[in-house]
Amino acid sequence: MDWTVWGGLAAGLVIATVTAPVGVSGAVFLLPVQLSVFGVPNPAVTPTNLLYNVVAGPGALWRYRHDGALRGDLARRLVLGTLPGVVLGATVRVFALPGPGVFRLLAAALLLPLGLWLFLRALAPAHHRRPPTGELAPHTLTGLALAVGVVGGVYGIGGGSLLGPILVGRGLPVARVAPAALAATFATSLVGAAAYALLSFLSSGDVAPDWWLGLACGTGGLIGGYLGARLQPHLPDRALRLLLGTLATAVGALYAAQVLN
Repeated sequence: MDWTVWGGLAAGLVIATVTAPVGVSGAVFLLPVQLSVFGVPNPAVTPTNLLYNVVAGPGALWRYRHDGALRGDLARRLVLGTLPGVVLGATVRVFALPGPGVFRLLAAALLLPLGLWLFLRALAPAHHRRPPTGELAPHTLTGLALAVGVVGGVYGIGGGSLLGPILVGRGLPVARVAPAALAATFATSLVGAAAYALLSFLSSGDVAPDWWLGLACGTGGLIGGYLGARLQPHLPDRALRLLLGTLATAVGALYAAQVLN
């Protein structure tokens, strides 16, 4: 247990420090570590990821609020859309997608396009990038958040890590999107973790989170998220996008290879 706790603390710290500046909690990259390194069973890995988000989220959010970046109604719209979606996603995950093969296929389908999108947009010269297209209409934003909430509930990432790249791709600045995406991730993870706790009484599988590992990873993420949010104004945006895109693409390709084999 000691090795698992310290390993989880280190993993959460490193991942959150890198991902928090762009509005990603890090759960999307922590999941393969939990599966491959710590051996968390399916579907317990999903609520463990949500527990990580719950514990880690306040670190970055407090720093963004302190800096005045967490303001406006974008966070509220994202939260209102993702909350019902994450409950539906949790239900689907427990009763319809418990097998590791299907889960890895879903992970690959999510991570590969997300990673390639981040990577290619970061590499594109500034004059070749799509100009800002403006904000989404409120009902469109809510619908998008709902769909992402369902996917996030299935995958255990809260949904913010998918909403962030989409909104940045629309032309919104990272400095505005990052706090709102993390706020949505934190709120939906609270609801998602509670949903999985209730569903654990209705399922005979490994539905409850790995509490020790989730708390350890979350504590590391709490510290790393604060550090990442504090470093955001001083970090090159293009380098962060390249790193995130590379990680997401590599992990997605690994899961795709496992499914094919």
